[in-house]
Amino acid sequence: MNKNFVKLGIDLGGTKIEIAALDTNDNKIIYRKRINSPQNNYLLTLNAIDSLIEIAENDLGFNCPVGIGIPGSVSYKTGKVRNANSVWLNDKLIVDDLCQKLKRNIKIENDANCFAVSEAMDGAGSQYSNVFGVILGTGVGSGIVLNKKLVKGSNGISGEWGHNTLPWKGKLESNQRLCWCGKFDCIEKYISGPSVENEHKEAFAEELSMQQIAKKYANKDKNCKITMNLLINRIARCLASIINIIDPEAIILGGGLSNLDILYQEVPKIWKNWIFSDSVNTKLLKSRHGDSSGVRGAAWLN
Repeated sequence: MNKNFVKLGIDLGGTKIEIAALDTNDNKIIYRKRINSPQNNYLLTLNAIDSLIEIAENDLGFNCPVGIGIPGSVSYKTGKVRNANSVWLNDKLIVDDLCQKLKRNIKIENDANCFAVSEAMDGAGSQYSNVFGVILGTGVGSGIVLNKKLVKGSNGISGEWGHNTLPWKGKLESNQRLCWCGKFDCIEKYISGPSVENEHKEAFAEELSMQQIAKKYANKDKNCKITMNLLINRIARCLASIINIIDPEAIILGGGLSNLDILYQEVPKIWKNWIFSDSVNTKLLKSRHGDSSGVRGAAWLN
């Protein structure tokens, strides 16, 4: 192992903080540690990150460049965190505060961007130059990687796909849904795991997890078939809108819903109905690194 190729990545989640050391020479994780995230306390979060880095570098025996993925983004205007569902991070100067605390420069990016970078560099999208990475979980996030470089955008919000309006709404989608961001009918309110579970409960008066819905769908349950077919249709519409705009070679799915194998079979069968082309070459692929993509992508930031 050559320490010059080793980089630390941190995935700052709402329930856990994970650190990993990635040897970028052979793309292998050589160290990993995970702790619970402090809740509703910004200073404790900074201390936890500082402690994790110190422990990791002591265990490795040398210092490394550090990248961090966060559930939000840093405003170009203020330098503060915005749009984080870990709300105690919002309006905080996390880059400045961590650089001062750690006494070094670090790189911080949105966690969905880190996911996209990971899968584009050495994951499911490694053979493609234009990759759109999507996290379908408790929320919906995404990132764009072109020629192995993250596209951040002039406002630092490139890939904020989950907070656009659900496209081509149908008759079953006539009622408005208020999103936590303050807008109505965001994609996140229709194809995230909790949204699908809530909709199923309201429609059929049965409380099932996403995994249970998928299992009962596979067993020909009529109610779950309706719910899953609607989800497949919506994901196809939403991804078609992305293909119409950036025309990626590959779309990589991560997050809990990415484990639904039916999506890779059924979505490409119908997304052509909304794509402005006579053929569709875009590949829909499952992430190679799964839950590790966030921390790997954070390491790849350096």
